[in-house]
Amino acid sequence: GAQRALEAVRAHDPALAALTDRIGEIGILLRDVAGELAGYADDLDADPLRLAAVEERRAALTALTRKYGEDVAEVLAWAESSAARLTELEGDDERIGELTAERDALRSELGALAQELSEARTEAAERFAAAVTEELASLAMPHARVSFDIRQTDDPDGVEVNGRTVAYGPSGVDEVELLLAPHPGAPPRPIAKGASGGELSRVMLAVEVVFAGTDPVPTYLFDEVDAGVGGKAAVEIGRRLARLAKKAQVVVVTHLPQVAAFADRQLLVEKTNDGSVTRSGVKVLEGEDRVRELSRMLAGQEDSETARAHAEELLAAARADA
Repeated sequence: GAQRALEAVRAHDPALAALTDRIGEIGILLRDVAGELAGYADDLDADPLRLAAVEERRAALTALTRKYGEDVAEVLAWAESSAARLTELEGDDERIGELTAERDALRSELGALAQELSEARTEAAERFAAAVTEELASLAMPHARVSFDIRQTDDPDGVEVNGRTVAYGPSGVDEVELLLAPHPGAPPRPIAKGASGGELSRVMLAVEVVFAGTDPVPTYLFDEVDAGVGGKAAVEIGRRLARLAKKAQVVVVTHLPQVAAFADRQLLVEKTNDGSVTRSGVKVLEGEDRVRELSRMLAGQEDSETARAHAEELLAAARADA
């Protein structure tokens, strides 16, 4: 490098000779420093346990500052005040006794209130199940039975209710599940598992009719609520939907004219095809259009005089029932 180039001409210039010697000294010094750095690095690599311990400590400090203060100084201040408070509590047996007695009294009161709530809930569930079952009888489910499974879970850290120590929460100690036996001989099962789509919609309708006026739900959507029914049962479904619609907005997907006739506003979903593209649209049915559509739903055709008379009769009956 530079030193070799200067060595070739140092004999011709004393100043260059001095510079050449200094460059040589610098090279020796750099080699010494490089050797020491390499040794230091080797020492670090040879102690991975120390490195792991340092990283673990840094992680612990980060966690502490995240939870107890913005920096180490605040964490230490919190630790000092907490230690002082702990010492105060440990040395005050009388205060500990007072707090323990207060806790036990509150737990006892909580247990008594939970038992009272559970008994009231059980009584209300029986009355509610009977009312829903009665509604289902008018919705083409005459043999269906609704019931509730009300149970508690043992928990050693819970409260005492009826001689058991059970878990508790914001709603008390009960776990409540709605059960349905859709026909005689069928065991009651959770409604989400034991009901078809149509049965589920009818149970929901029966529940909401019983709840009418007390439930703040603003909109209901029923699909297949009339599945598998017709005749008088369909009329009863339409009547109950209309009753529910006095308290909230009710949207119903139906293929039954007996149900559609009770609607305040009837909409028809129809498809059109221009030969290349199929489109779906929604049409509001009023006046003659509504009578024609109800006739089609009744008889499969729009020009049946008998079906038309029946459609007008359905609309008149629905208006009179309102």
